[in-house]
Amino acid sequence: MITPDDKDWTWVLEQVCPDCGFDASACAHTDVADLLRANAADWKALHDAGRIAPGRPDPQTWSTLEYACHVRDVFARFDQRMGLMLDEDDPLFPNWDQDATAEDERYEEQDPDIVIADLLANAEVITARLDAVEGDQWDRTGRRSDGSNFTVATISRYLVHDPIHHIWDVTRA
Repeated sequence: MITPDDKDWTWVLEQVCPDCGFDASACAHTDVADLLRANAADWKALHDAGRIAPGRPDPQTWSTLEYACHVRDVFARFDQRMGLMLDEDDPLFPNWDQDATAEDERYEEQDPDIVIADLLANAEVITARLDAVEGDQWDRTGRRSDGSNFTVATISRYLVHDPIHHIWDVTRA
């Protein structure tokens, strides 16, 4: 059994997440767009309640603002990856150093209003892409440089865990 401690997070496609409880193995790829829309609405509700802000609870844990920036960027990155998968044969896309991006892009210093507006816009783009996928397109493939292989169907299910998990991260305290 692959555990959450393993570097390869593709285990979320095969088992329930022991933290947030999301079960991607029971999630139909055709449900992902609606789940992402609901998730984006959750981020907006947190923002509207004043809960998206800088300030890490401890040095190892991102602030709610950093998590929102990350989810905004996850939506954009996975839209790019799915675009490659739909337009090219078995593209190779690089891994993404999320912690380096958080530092380089200064997530902690960004404006929460802009972050949430961009998160919502990115959610609209990726859900529109998912809504347009038909038939055999779900079986198109792509690869990460670490050797993880995906179809459009599996990468969509892999994707949806991330923002759901991060809602759990920012609301569990």
